[in-house]
Amino acid sequence: MIEELKNLLVRSGASWVLWLLFGLSVASIAVMLDRARVFWAGREDITRLVADLHELLGKGDVAAARARVTKSRSAEAVVVLAGLSQWERGATAAEEAMAAATGLLRSRLERRLLFLGTVGNNAPFIGLLGTVIGVVGAFDALGQSSLLASSTQLAPERVMSTIAEALVATAVGLVVAIPAVAVFNYFQGLLAQTLTNVETLGHVLLTHIGPAAAPATKPSESQSLNG
Repeated sequence: MIEELKNLLVRSGASWVLWLLFGLSVASIAVMLDRARVFWAGREDITRLVADLHELLGKGDVAAARARVTKSRSAEAVVVLAGLSQWERGATAAEEAMAAATGLLRSRLERRLLFLGTVGNNAPFIGLLGTVIGVVGAFDALGQSSLLASSTQLAPERVMSTIAEALVATAVGLVVAIPAVAVFNYFQGLLAQTLTNVETLGHVLLTHIGPAAAPATKPSESQSLNG
C-alpha cells in the first residue's frame, strides 16, 4: 500500500501543484479587483451624510432626506432608504426594515471574501504538499541510484538539487497566501467600518422618527384627560 502511494506521488510529480497555485493566484487577483470595485464605488463622506440627515429630519423634511440619501453613492444609503420607506409606520417598522436591508448589504459585501480567506489559509499547505512530493521523489531517486556503483558519488548532488527544486512549491504557496490574507483582512476592516456606519445612520433615523410620531398621540391623550 505504502509502496503504491509512493510510486503514485513520484509519477505525478510536483508540477501540478505549481499549476494549481498559479490558478488560485489568478482567481484571488480577480476576487480582489471585484471586491475593490464594490467597496470603493460606494465610498462617501459619511460624517457629512449624518449631518445632513440630522438637519433635514430635525426639520421634519422627510422628502428632502429621502432625496439626499438617494443621491448618495454609499452602500449605507440603501439601508437608510429602507428605514425611510417605513417612516410613517413608526420606529419599530423602520428598525426592522433597516435590519433586513443590513443583512442583504452584508451578504453582498462578503461575497467571495471567504474564497480569499480559504486561499490564504491553505495555499501554504498546498505548497508544502508539492515540497513533500518532491522530497519523496528525491529520496526515491537516491534509493535507485545507490544500486548503481557508477552513480553512487553523484547521488547526493542530485538529491540536493531535487530538494531545492521541491522547496520552490512552498515558496510559491507563501507568495500566493500572503497577499490573499492581507487583502482579506483589509476588506474585513472595510466591511466592519461599513456596518458601523450603517448602525450610526440607523440611530440618526430612529432618533428623529420617535419624536415625529409623538405628536400624533398627544391630542388623543389630552382629549381623554379632558373628557
